[in-house]
Amino acid sequence: MQSKIIELEKVSDYFHDGMSIMFGGFMGVGTPPLLVEALLQAGVKDLTLIGNDTSFPTNGVGPLISNGRAKKVIATHIGTNPETGRQMISGELDVELVPQGTLAEQIRAGGSGLGGVLTPTGVGTSVAEGKQQLQINGKTFLLEKPIRADLAIIHAACSDKAGNLQYRLSARNFNPLIALAADVVIAQADEIVEIGSIDPDAVMTPGALVDAIVRS
Repeated sequence: MQSKIIELEKVSDYFHDGMSIMFGGFMGVGTPPLLVEALLQAGVKDLTLIGNDTSFPTNGVGPLISNGRAKKVIATHIGTNPETGRQMISGELDVELVPQGTLAEQIRAGGSGLGGVLTPTGVGTSVAEGKQQLQINGKTFLLEKPIRADLAIIHAACSDKAGNLQYRLSARNFNPLIALAADVVIAQADEIVEIGSIDPDAVMTPGALVDAIVRS
């Protein structure tokens, strides 16, 4: 089986202005710093960033926001990154806040080929504005549409050369989901081992979903 390891300089071949990028992790843990830096160095702009949060101004995807590379953010909260809030208030950045469970299920639906998910979360609030509502067994649900992206960037603790991935603790958050819901998946791996070194039962993201691996 052919190795999927590439040099960091080659990842820019996957980048373009205006693309949508899903990123994994929580508060920057599980978001690949080398790939974020590669996006900065490539100079791409007008990005749509999709993930749990925008971390801090100098951590996670925060540098992309601090340097004005994003035009839109879809996240569950932005409270730890004051620059995201500043740009939202000034109109520089379009921010769509989504309940955490809803965002996870929208991404899961995008990766599974579903037409959307039904959830009672957000009914009767501003979250419901402009969305289709359905009555099922006397209860109101919102139809939340699936989310996909052009690219997913992942931080793994370990990968084999075929792209089978393992995560460590909270770095696993959102990473397995986004690997299913993006057209291209690039992983930064802290350790790269030979094919067959990872027990199949221990694989958290199968290599069939991963297009390229960068060594940390």
